[in-house]
Amino acid sequence: MAIYAIGDLHGCHDQLRELLAKLNFQAGRDRLWLVGDLVNRGPKSLEALRYMKDLGDAAVCVLGNHDLHLLAAHAGARPTKPGSGLRAILDAPDRAELVDWLRRLPLLHHDAALGYTMIHAGLVPQWDLATATNCAREVEQLLGGPDYRRLLHRMYGDSPDCWSDDLTSWARARVVINVLTRLRYCDAQGRIDMQASGPPGSQPTGLMPWFEAPGRRNANLNILFGHWSALGYYRVPGILCMDSSCVWGGALTALRLDARNATPVSISCEGLRRRA
Repeated sequence: MAIYAIGDLHGCHDQLRELLAKLNFQAGRDRLWLVGDLVNRGPKSLEALRYMKDLGDAAVCVLGNHDLHLLAAHAGARPTKPGSGLRAILDAPDRAELVDWLRRLPLLHHDAALGYTMIHAGLVPQWDLATATNCAREVEQLLGGPDYRRLLHRMYGDSPDCWSDDLTSWARARVVINVLTRLRYCDAQGRIDMQASGPPGSQPTGLMPWFEAPGRRNANLNILFGHWSALGYYRVPGILCMDSSCVWGGALTALRLDARNATPVSISCEGLRRRA
C-alpha cells in the first residue's frame, strides 16, 4: 500500500485522474491524503467532489476554505460567483448527499504511526497538537450536527484575530476556522493576518509565515498543508506545503508519505486559469 498526499484540487478533476494514473494509484490498495479545497475555481468541481466521495476509505480529506464556502452557499449564507463551478454542485440531483458527505469531513487529521498532521492552512503558535485537535473537533461537531447552518451563517469575518482559551461561542468557532483554513501569516504573538497572501518576503513588516513564529508549540509535528499557492510546493523539516498552484496553471503535485526520501510527482496544469 502506498499513501500519497495531493495538493489543492479546486475542481481540477481531469488533472487529478491524470496524476493518479501516473502514480498507478489503485483505490483497493493505496490511500490518498487531500489537503482540502476540493472545489471552486476549476472546471469540474462536481466531478471532483463525486470522485472523492466515491473513493470512501481510500481517501482522507480535510476541509478547506473553498469547501466551507460551498457549504455556506448551500445554506444560503453566501452567494455563488459566476464561473466558480459551485453552481453545478448546487444544481446537481445528488446535492444533498454531496453536501452531507462534505460537511462531515475533518478539519485536522493526525496519524501518529505515519508521523503526519494534515490541515488545510496553518496552526497558531499557541496550539500544541492536543489543543489543535480539540479545537478542530469542536467545529467538526457543529458542522456535522443538525444545526450546522447557524455556524455557516456566522463563520465569516476576520475578528477576533488572536486565539485565546477564553473565547466562546461563534467567536471561538470563527477563529478556529480562520486558523485551520485561512491562515498564512501571523505576528510573533500569534495574531493572525487574513490579508497578506503573497510569497514569504512580500508580507508587511511584523508578519511572518505561521510556521516561522517563535516558540511555536506545534514545532514537534510534521505538518502537511495546502492553501498557499504563492508559497508553492515547499518542504523543510516538519513543514510540507502541497499547493503547487494547479488551478492557476501551475502543477498538481503528489508526494508519497510512507516512503523515505520520496520525490514529488507532478503533472502540468498549463492552460487552466491565470491570475488577473
